[in-house]
Amino acid sequence: MESEYFPVYVFGSIFLVVVTVSTYNRFIKYRNMIEERWSGIDIALKRRFNLIPNLISAVKLYSAHEADIMQETAQARHGASGVGERTQEESAISHSLQGLLAVAEAYPDLKANQNFLALQHSLTDVENEIQQARSEFNSAVRQNNTLVQSFPSNIIAKIFKFDNAEYFSLELATERSLPRVE
Repeated sequence: MESEYFPVYVFGSIFLVVVTVSTYNRFIKYRNMIEERWSGIDIALKRRFNLIPNLISAVKLYSAHEADIMQETAQARHGASGVGERTQEESAISHSLQGLLAVAEAYPDLKANQNFLALQHSLTDVENEIQQARSEFNSAVRQNNTLVQSFPSNIIAKIFKFDNAEYFSLELATERSLPRVE
């Protein structure tokens, strides 16, 4: 009687091993996708950060106060490693950039300055890259988190200590908030 069920046990064991290995490899694939997408965000954020000194120089000619505030914020960047810490740092820089861009509204000469317009266009391009990279990153995070939370892959996630990844959200400096209507 034992020999009748032997093929079932062997098949069941092989099936479990194949499912476990396959699911483990999917976790590794998603982890690598998240790291790759984060690299894309990091590159775009560094490009944006490198534009800041040029923007400050252009604005300093018109308003030293706003440029000084922006420079202090830009120097406050510590190079945080985690997604949450990096989000906070980059959000502070975005808010400062929004204030710096608002200066152009107060100074028509600055608004018409070709150098400033070129820098503002470059900033818009970089922020579009950040938005695209953020979207791809968050898509990879969603896939990973779905796998971590779904049955039966959640069992394998617990065994091999795969966790939910953190989404990256960032308000971009070139995004305009809607005015309040009271």
